[in-house]
Amino acid sequence: MQAMGKRARAAARLMAAAEPGDKNAALFAIAEALTASVESILSANARDLREGRDRLDRALLERLELNEQRIEQMAEGLRQVAALADPIGGITDLNYRPSGIQVGRMRVPLGVIGIIYESRPNVTADAAALCLKSGNAALLRGGSEAAHSNQAIAACISRGLTDAGLPADAVQVVETTDRAAVGAMLRMPEYVDVIVPRGGKGLIEFVSEQAQMPVIKHLDGVCHVYVHDDADIEKAVAIAVNAKTQRYGTCNTMETLLVARSIAEKVLGPLSQDFAQAGVELRGCEATRKLLGPKVKPASDADWAEEYLGPILAVRIVDDMNQAIEHIETWGSHHTDAIVTESVTAARAFMRAVDSSSVMVNASTRFADGFEYGLGAEIGISTDKLHARGPVGLEGLTSLKYVVFGDGHVR
Repeated sequence: MQAMGKRARAAARLMAAAEPGDKNAALFAIAEALTASVESILSANARDLREGRDRLDRALLERLELNEQRIEQMAEGLRQVAALADPIGGITDLNYRPSGIQVGRMRVPLGVIGIIYESRPNVTADAAALCLKSGNAALLRGGSEAAHSNQAIAACISRGLTDAGLPADAVQVVETTDRAAVGAMLRMPEYVDVIVPRGGKGLIEFVSEQAQMPVIKHLDGVCHVYVHDDADIEKAVAIAVNAKTQRYGTCNTMETLLVARSIAEKVLGPLSQDFAQAGVELRGCEATRKLLGPKVKPASDADWAEEYLGPILAVRIVDDMNQAIEHIETWGSHHTDAIVTESVTAARAFMRAVDSSSVMVNASTRFADGFEYGLGAEIGISTDKLHARGPVGLEGLTSLKYVVFGDGHVR
């Protein structure tokens, strides 16, 4: 791991000075290598699936599995990142000071980014693309369950970098499945500038506790939709159903529905039918159960804090927006929260008061995504306030430094 770190640090210096055209050429070359290596990637993936069939649940196997379409999607993702504007080297806020010097700020790479992730081998290509485009070097440590798939993809990345004349060490995929490699990576602040964990809560907690460098992460996605007194009922029903059922196992899926008492009957009546049809189990407060009957299980404090990642939804009827905001602050995870209302005043008050990385008005929480935000792609979502917040795209993998222009100026 130390040797990999040294090579990554050396590659990072070269990547920081790489021309946009060279980085884009590498991304296109990697995409071409992926499409040319479909058979070898699928063979490696089949081996991972065989080895994992007895120890992985169905959801993990689904995330692990690759096919020709998913490999083409990886290649297309690389091409899309290549088409994005290059953030590196741009100078902003340039202005003259009374002394005559010009002061501005230049966007620069972070350096070496360590990414620790589970299951999904497509993350190998996605992470490589974003790190390369933003002028960084990357150390990638995927889960042992995807070891063969990740190495097959890594070979394509190395080939593409070499073909474009960039250092192959700019993206290194850790080969060993020994968990000690993760601990070693987290103790290399001299070589790794920032760590990005992508996976379950246990992994992210471990990385956050052990890392000796900054971490870009979120622990939970306990997302809320609050249906305000002035909500359009039709909009509220559509948004709530989409936020919960469009996809269950994502961090931006709604886990708790809050409904204003004054319109609870109008909203929860049709919603309960839609959720029943979708197979969603409801767990509600006393008022919700009184309204909808015993088919709704009683909700406990544990339910308000739970990220179900499945067809279960907690429902609470609240007296007013203050109580809704208090609930979100008490039980939420500062990820994504939405209000459904036709009141501009209520919408603005909600946006100001809710301290989450994404706050939405009359839109499903499922929109909390780098692609949907126009970032092209994302390395993950951060619920921290520093250094990045929300979906982390190219700009989130950069920093700023001051630049000063003079003409023989002395102080």
